[in-house]
Amino acid sequence: MDRWLIYLHILFAFFFLLSHGGSVAVAFQVRKEKSLERTRALLELSTSSYTVMYVGLLGLLITGIVAGFVRDAWGHGWIWASLALLIVVAALMFYRGSSYYGKLRQAAGMEWFDGRKTQPAIAPAREADRAALLNSRMPEETTAIGGIGLALILWLMMFRPF
Repeated sequence: MDRWLIYLHILFAFFFLLSHGGSVAVAFQVRKEKSLERTRALLELSTSSYTVMYVGLLGLLITGIVAGFVRDAWGHGWIWASLALLIVVAALMFYRGSSYYGKLRQAAGMEWFDGRKTQPAIAPAREADRAALLNSRMPEETTAIGGIGLALILWLMMFRPF
């Protein structure tokens, strides 16, 4: 049972990372696009990976919690730190990323998310306004948050320092 849980935990991590990788690639590519249609296509591509990404994240969380009980790890600080770090990173990525990409989708004349609910599409923003929005360093910020967070969680799980 223990090995199966670890296997599933890692498998869900792969699902999460593979599906999220598409969004990361889009984050950097969309800044280079001049065409409104290509920008829209890239933003739709990114959105299309969310279901698999969230299933992977949920599976990762559930198998990690169950494995913590099976391995009697909840008395150690490393597992609590890993869980807290996962929650903080996910919240930061969701807050920062959804706010920025919601603005991009709105500027592209697409449905967008305002943090509470989906909003209807409106007329696209002027090209200069879209270009100013695309000039953001948000892809670097969210990649750093996710990458550093993932590296720290992996370190905690591998080396169990406390």
